[in-house]
Amino acid sequence: MGIFPEVDEDAIYLSRSDPLENLSTFSKHGFDLESLHWASVEHYYQAMKFEDPDHREKIRNAPHPKIARKLGRKRFKKMRGDWTKVKAVIMTRGVYTKCRTHPEVAQQLLATGNRKLVDNSLYDYYWGCGRDRRGRNTYGKILMNVREKLRAEQ
Repeated sequence: MGIFPEVDEDAIYLSRSDPLENLSTFSKHGFDLESLHWASVEHYYQAMKFEDPDHREKIRNAPHPKIARKLGRKRFKKMRGDWTKVKAVIMTRGVYTKCRTHPEVAQQLLATGNRKLVDNSLYDYYWGCGRDRRGRNTYGKILMNVREKLRAEQ
């Protein structure tokens, strides 16, 4: 037994930032929320960090989720004061709305059964599992929670 947790062979490892992965925040599955259209969950999540409507709009209109993320990480704009408390709720709202808007994404999520879902980020210990697989895997937990909600609605 090594010092790091073993890879869970039954889990599904995915990348939150892979635009070709339907369950990622970068996939181009747009949806309407907060009376606006969002090109991806990443666009929505990054924009919601800020109260400044002009900066939110700049993020919302970014041509690619990677650019939306970059704009959302700029700290020259003041982030909303409650961000650490609401960021998981915002992410959940975006993922759920994407699934309700795109039945094929919801079906793919439901098709994971009861398997553990893991954001395989090497560097993110909040959203992902981190290099040593000891991270919180918050994004994986959000996917599993949305899966349960979709299942309950069937």
